[in-house]
Amino acid sequence: MPGRYQREYEQLASAEPVLAELVERYGRPDPYVWFDGGRTGSSLFAAMLLHLVGQRISAAAAFTVYDRIAAELRGVPDPEGVLSLGARRLRALGLSDAKARYVLDLARQQATGTVDLGSLAALDDAGVVDVLTTVEGVGRWSAQAFLMRQLRRPDVLPAEDRGIREAIRRQWDLDRLPTVGETRGRSSPWTPYRSFASALLWKSLYPPGEASDPKERALIRLGSHRPTSHA
Repeated sequence: MPGRYQREYEQLASAEPVLAELVERYGRPDPYVWFDGGRTGSSLFAAMLLHLVGQRISAAAAFTVYDRIAAELRGVPDPEGVLSLGARRLRALGLSDAKARYVLDLARQQATGTVDLGSLAALDDAGVVDVLTTVEGVGRWSAQAFLMRQLRRPDVLPAEDRGIREAIRRQWDLDRLPTVGETRGRSSPWTPYRSFASALLWKSLYPPGEASDPKERALIRLGSHRPTSHA
């Protein structure tokens, strides 16, 4: 829509000429959009489950495994349902031993109130990361993805993400991939809109007009291109 995120991208463009060029080329991508094909609905638990399931596998494979869990539970997964499946059944549905543990730990902590995903919006970004990373298997990258996609925080840049670092290498014509520390340092002037810079950098990895989000690309292949909003 006209004017959407104009302030955020204008500030980024004024802070960094390279980002200004990318805005001209790619427009103003929405950093908050969550491409799940409607699978997780408004459930923060189901969204975090999909983040966990999707670690280190393709988006299409993540959808397949998540869909098996949802089919087994006959609806959007909830903590009690996931716990009822147990490790053995979760492995049979396609999770590795490690991921079955992670998923069960997430469900257990949510069910007992040790972690309350619904209350995370009251915390600052660092507090959210601290809470989420108490769940086995949830690292900083997954916590930051939740911050951006589910909590819609404007100042998130996953410096560990290889795509972000590769985009920086290309756009700043570096002779090597920047380190995580170098990536954080370079992004410092982009505060408080680093989520928007992240969206732009991911977009820059593909030609203009082409889907850049792995989940979006998978949904297009599956013929189910519908994002979910957790606003």
